[in-house]
Amino acid sequence: MEQAVIKGVLLSPQKRIENPKGDIYHAMKASGDGFSGFGEAYFSTVHGGDIKGWKRHNRMTLNLVVPVGAIRFVIYDDREDSATKDQFFDVQLDADNYQRLTVSPGLWMSFEGIGEGANMLMNILNEEHDPTEADDQPLSSISYFER
Repeated sequence: MEQAVIKGVLLSPQKRIENPKGDIYHAMKASGDGFSGFGEAYFSTVHGGDIKGWKRHNRMTLNLVVPVGAIRFVIYDDREDSATKDQFFDVQLDADNYQRLTVSPGLWMSFEGIGEGANMLMNILNEEHDPTEADDQPLSSISYFER
């Protein structure tokens, strides 16, 4: 599937330092592209074959890395004033494609566990979690995964 470049989505290659006793995975620096402040960081898992989403944050900027397993992220732009309205961005992150995915507020996101077992992401947010600042939709509300 052809990749659309969506305004407000950024992929930043991250450093992975291999070590025989265990690798080091960089995630974020204050001087890096996509950094817009720090509010909270958390880890989340998604089992292989499961899909979480759709969710749209209205204020938060997400910074996502996948240190364990493989996760496919799909971003959808339905912003009325956007030059990339109605476009999708689809990327798989894992140890072989170790990058940070930055998602600006106002974009819908869903993600799918690709690796077997538990797949883990780390999300670095620019503000602390606020359950009232995000919108959710059922997976079937935006046709993408049926393609």
